[in-house]
Amino acid sequence: MNRTLLIILLNLSVFLGHAQSEKAFDTGEWFKFRMSYSGWMKAGNATLSVNNENLNGKPVYHVIGKGWTTGAIKWFFKVEDRYESYFDKETGLPYRFIRDIDEGGHTKKIRIDFDQENQKAYINNIKHDKKTVETTEKDVHDMVSAYYFLRNNYDTETIKEGEEVKLNMFFDSENYGFKLKYLGRETIRTKFGKVKTLKFRPYVMAGRVFKEQESLTLWVSADKNKIPLRIKADLAVGSLRADLDAFKGLKHQFVIEFN
Repeated sequence: MNRTLLIILLNLSVFLGHAQSEKAFDTGEWFKFRMSYSGWMKAGNATLSVNNENLNGKPVYHVIGKGWTTGAIKWFFKVEDRYESYFDKETGLPYRFIRDIDEGGHTKKIRIDFDQENQKAYINNIKHDKKTVETTEKDVHDMVSAYYFLRNNYDTETIKEGEEVKLNMFFDSENYGFKLKYLGRETIRTKFGKVKTLKFRPYVMAGRVFKEQESLTLWVSADKNKIPLRIKADLAVGSLRADLDAFKGLKHQFVIEFN
């Protein structure tokens, strides 16, 4: 359960950016989310942090996403996941993506190095073999870099209700297109107060995990930060929800309504 919602946070909130002259984020930004199962049982926590780094002589943003189970769920299914992306500070395109997971004793560690110019992904599965995969599309993103890229580059001022947003993604060893639909604006109550949000419906694959193709709903702040505030997921069994619990290092003022 915790793994599912961490992937949602990293993979489904990626399409909520705002084309603006200055960036929506910077080094030092940090989010923490609390997760609950079926509306009452605490399921875990997840964090996202933005750091500065130098990769092969290039200045990059290094974003780290972590997720872990807590409470009763931890006792029968312990999860500790870590996702990392190194992406260019100017273009936003990723050079490296790391997925390091431990889910109930099932472990996997994969490193992907992207050659954006030649449209190739060099995959190193630590437990298995190395291989090279054609990314098929130019300017391909991993699940983390896409979120930050579109926070800066997608125009939410002119988006119309019902409009779909699309992006080319690469995960593990596969290419896929991802899309979601804009549902409109809504003011929601959070632990910080009332916040004006943009509401989206990401498309997912119905089946073992999700109840149907439109099982997810996502809310992000309608200010310059585009903070992911809430995610709800209808699962094949039960439901999952994530809410922003803490933050620091925002580049812009977090706009909150007090009445």
